[in-house]
Amino acid sequence: MWTVIKIDKKKLHLFEEDIKKKMGNNCLIYRPKILIEHYKNNRLIKKEVNLLGDYIFCFHKDFKKHSTINDLKFLRGLKYFLGGFLEFQSDLKKFIEKCKNLEDKSGYILQSILEVKINSNYKFTSGPFVGKIFKILDLQKSNIKILIGNLNTTVNKKEFLFNPV
Repeated sequence: MWTVIKIDKKKLHLFEEDIKKKMGNNCLIYRPKILIEHYKNNRLIKKEVNLLGDYIFCFHKDFKKHSTINDLKFLRGLKYFLGGFLEFQSDLKKFIEKCKNLEDKSGYILQSILEVKINSNYKFTSGPFVGKIFKILDLQKSNIKILIGNLNTTVNKKEFLFNPV
């Protein structure tokens, strides 16, 4: 059973130690993370970022028992267990598999999934243009110039969600 847990990032190592003591070594913890690299003052800066912020995934066969969750409520570094994980096991498994498929050899999700490229095709996943395919013509700080069919327009980056086609 996979569960979603909100943790205190500063006490992650304490949480991992405590849950391994309580549940044993067959408890799996998965944190999808990305390695962001950029240059600052002609030096390459690498920063590890948790993709889900302070949420992690944890797997153990006993998580389907409510008593197990109650026994773990007071672990160091634990804020809470996200409710409803029993009903969404298939969705959790699919998401975790997708993340693992996007990882490189060192365990980081590839940074290229965050990059938006000019002259590439994307598909809207929110807003009035859901399902429409468009081409990016120009990138600005907060706007994107796009081409949908024969229509040239500008949309705000933060208002719409889109995925590569």
